[in-house]
Amino acid sequence: MQQEQKEPAGGEQLTSRPASERNIVDSVVIIPTYNEKENVAAIIEAVFGLPREFDVLIIDDNSPDGTAAIVKDLQKKYAGRLHLVERAGKQGLGTAYIAGFKWALARDYEFVFEMDADFSHNPADLLKLYDACSRDGADLAIGSRYVTGVNVVNWPMGRVLMSYYASRYVRVVTGMPINDATAGFVCYRRRVLETLPLDGIRFKGYAFQIEMKFLAYKYGFRIKEVPIIFVNRVLGTSKMSSGIFSEGFFGVMRLKWSSLFTKYERKTV
Repeated sequence: MQQEQKEPAGGEQLTSRPASERNIVDSVVIIPTYNEKENVAAIIEAVFGLPREFDVLIIDDNSPDGTAAIVKDLQKKYAGRLHLVERAGKQGLGTAYIAGFKWALARDYEFVFEMDADFSHNPADLLKLYDACSRDGADLAIGSRYVTGVNVVNWPMGRVLMSYYASRYVRVVTGMPINDATAGFVCYRRRVLETLPLDGIRFKGYAFQIEMKFLAYKYGFRIKEVPIIFVNRVLGTSKMSSGIFSEGFFGVMRLKWSSLFTKYERKTV
């Protein structure tokens, strides 16, 4: 089996495959990893165990714990379904997803998902996000912790309050009718990612999720929140930091200010 090539630090090579080699599965789940050896095999198996077929793309930032080696071993079992892009080092969540989006757009996927590796997002909820886009007409489906109250399990109360009120703050400042603007469990239709200026995304951490949703909203795409239950990770270490929250707080004001001087027009194909 031919494995994904290890990519240089400067970025991913995104040449499309020949038509004869393109995957007929219409969905790919992008999972960024850094030191996720405790979770990565289980999350991959859980996605492939769903009743609907999803391909999986792991974006690994040179995890020193051997995460990538575990993925490579599983590629023997899931040839053509499990993909791996290795990056030279830890470059931020936002850049990992941008690399994954470009990889997906170079192929024939219609639905592109973001999901964490640590089971804070239930893989079974991929089916609900898929239905929201494929059946209900959403362009962006958000796995929302706050659309029906506060659906978070095993988080300290301080973190719950910080996350909840951060989303409230984003909603007030930006005007987006979204209850969980910082959610990292989403499904994009292909046309959204083809429209958004991916090379112009400014934020790498906490604010990346806000910026992507804000742009989708400003470009007029239909957004739907799907209620999920978010469960705090059991294995591995959280990647959250005070700097990530700081980026989100000040980044929202920058987004709103710059939007006052920007025209959001979809390209006509």
